[in-house]
Amino acid sequence: MIRFYELAVGACLLLAHHGVPAQPSWKPERPVEIVVTCQPGCGPDIAARTLQKIWQDHRIVPVPSVVVNKAGGGGAVAYGYIHQRPGDGHVLVLSGAGAVVNSIMGRGVGYKDITPIAMTAAEYVGIAVRADSGLSSGRELMDALKKDPQAVVFGIANSLGNANHQAVALAMKVEGVPPGKARNVVFQSGGHSIAALLGGHVQVVPASVGLWANPLKAGQVRLIAVSAPRRLGGELAQIPTWREQGVDAVISVWRMVTAPPGLTPAQLAFWREALRKTTATPEWKRDLEVSYQSDEFLAGAELDRALDALYAQLKPLLTELDLVKKP
Repeated sequence: MIRFYELAVGACLLLAHHGVPAQPSWKPERPVEIVVTCQPGCGPDIAARTLQKIWQDHRIVPVPSVVVNKAGGGGAVAYGYIHQRPGDGHVLVLSGAGAVVNSIMGRGVGYKDITPIAMTAAEYVGIAVRADSGLSSGRELMDALKKDPQAVVFGIANSLGNANHQAVALAMKVEGVPPGKARNVVFQSGGHSIAALLGGHVQVVPASVGLWANPLKAGQVRLIAVSAPRRLGGELAQIPTWREQGVDAVISVWRMVTAPPGLTPAQLAFWREALRKTTATPEWKRDLEVSYQSDEFLAGAELDRALDALYAQLKPLLTELDLVKKP
């Protein structure tokens, strides 16, 4: 008995001496799917293709990757897709915080049902009208809605309750305008909602600020507010925030990567490190600057706390919008 104990201890010491890991490492062995929750041309789609290129150019991920668009249900289609593949480290979703919204609304797969990997960045929402619109400021928009909550039609991509919708609904709420009375038309991507604005089918569109760069340069639109806590830089420095116009509404669009439930610690560690390396590259930082996004990397317990806090923050607003499923 004593001899067996000595042999066991000796074996453990030998393994420790040679640095044998407690758990084997993992890396993907077949092509990785980067699933986005909207149509080509939307904010997450653009971000996913940036990830894809950086992974290939820097060999951060040792296998090819493909971007897969699965629009619908505020991300419910995409989240449902990965939820059906538990333990599969070869499929990811790049999206906003739609899984949190789904948890609140009782719509499909929520953020507790999948594996949050990391928040890679955040950007803000620009509220735009056509260049020939009679509305010249966010203040004028709120004053018009106070007189008539249905005075304009909003174009929302890609679902009610998401950050784009929140950026105008919260402004209405703090101004005493019932946000649930607004007239909204839902589009499958930011590109589609912008096209509808330019075509005169809707009057106001809230969308990620990065999507407004080209229409602004072409003189097609006017940004009347941004949902940031302070003014943005570069060509958007002249656009006032909601707060500057007396409306205390700050909303950010998350860029978060999630995976199926049931990932092993080794799979989770690989993807967290891969995303850390990605967000440290010059190409990623340059893309953030061009698209007016902020570097807000979160992972692990810090990300979990942020998700829970966002849930608590959004539930009252979505309840007022009558988007929360009744028990």
